Amino acid sequence: MADLALSFSRRPVAMRHPSVVIFIGALALFTIAVTILAEGFGIGVISNSFVKTLGKTLCLCLVALAMDLVWGYTGILSLGHMAFFGIGGYAIGMWLMYARTETIVVQSLASAPLPPTPQEISDGIATQIFGVVGASEFPPIWAFAHSLPLQLAAVVLVPGLLALIFGWLAFRSRVTGVYLSILTQALTLALSLYLFQNDSGLRGNNGLSGLQNLPGLDDVPQSTVSMWFFWASAIALGTAYLLCTWLVSGKFGSVLRAIRDDETRVRFLGYSVEAYKLFIFTFTAIIAGIAGAIYYPQAGIVNPAELAPIASIYLAVWVAIGGRGRLYGAVIGAALVSLLSTWFTGGQAPNIRLGGYVISWVDWWTVLLGLSFVCVTLFAPRGIGGLFDHLAKLRSPKRRGAPLGPDAGALREKEADQ
Repeated sequence: MADLALSFSRRPVAMRHPSVVIFIGALALFTIAVTILAEGFGIGVISNSFVKTLGKTLCLCLVALAMDLVWGYTGILSLGHMAFFGIGGYAIGMWLMYARTETIVVQSLASAPLPPTPQEISDGIATQIFGVVGASEFPPIWAFAHSLPLQLAAVVLVPGLLALIFGWLAFRSRVTGVYLSILTQALTLALSLYLFQNDSGLRGNNGLSGLQNLPGLDDVPQSTVSMWFFWASAIALGTAYLLCTWLVSGKFGSVLRAIRDDETRVRFLGYSVEAYKLFIFTFTAIIAGIAGAIYYPQAGIVNPAELAPIASIYLAVWVAIGGRGRLYGAVIGAALVSLLSTWFTGGQAPNIRLGGYVISWVDWWTVLLGLSFVCVTLFAPRGIGGLFDHLAKLRSPKRRGAPLGPDAGALREKEADQ
């Protein structure tokens, strides 16, 4: 990947892309505003539950960035990136649940006539965690659950290694298009079905719960903890946005877009297409894992349903609505759809009465989302991001009848100048 090094010799990303300064500035102002208005450190206008919703939304924006990088810029329609998102949640959730349960077990055994042995404590923790699935021993997968550094490493390594192995097998066989999408969806489905089993070692359908309770911080109110995670979500999103912009702004990004538009021609020009695709697929899987590790402590629970293929399909819909091939579009799409979903499915949207029939948005929200995706695909392929292109007067170049390529939403000549 020698092309990555070439970006260092160019102008700073912020100078070449004013949208980066706008995005980071808007994110900073938003974070400051929420901090001032929230319960934890502010005046209490925004409730603690809504702060968690905003923090989770920022995490979804982060995984949408990853999806846009792998799909919008490289042309790989992955329908399995939410699996990496869930794996990150499971990795950090194992430590949170172990450490929290250890505190409870130690406190309960403190009144025993004899001090408990380490084995007794370990057995008590295992019984507490796995009693719900009829087990009382730690499975091998929990071998490092007691160590926060090792579980944090797992947040990065497990999604990265899984994506590396899967990508190497798929890309070296030159599987592309819809067949690759089906394979990624099959991977997600297989992982989800495996985790639903009680003997998977991760409590089956029950998942990991109580993740919002940080070990050793019982005296810290949840309003404060929520703000900590909100800040972590904002910092992770801002950092990832800068990194992704840097990746796609130089020669490396030009090759990615060329692979998206005409993979065969790029291969004939001598580029290792498989290496580029494998790097992006693995890199975005790591971003998704980090996003999940920040998301699920705010959600409080992670279970196999979070890894279902439909979750990855929703992710693709968010990016399409926001405008794929534009990092800010992916963020806008994920934030908009996530917040609207919370509003519609939370019972806050008023029902609509049509004669004797009542439209309940809790039931009809997914229909509305599907129709929105169809309309965007047919009538606005650039998504919401296309509105910003219009305001900035960025138009597709006149090619005198020459085709723009398979991606009608891309501004190729503008991208080539970056």
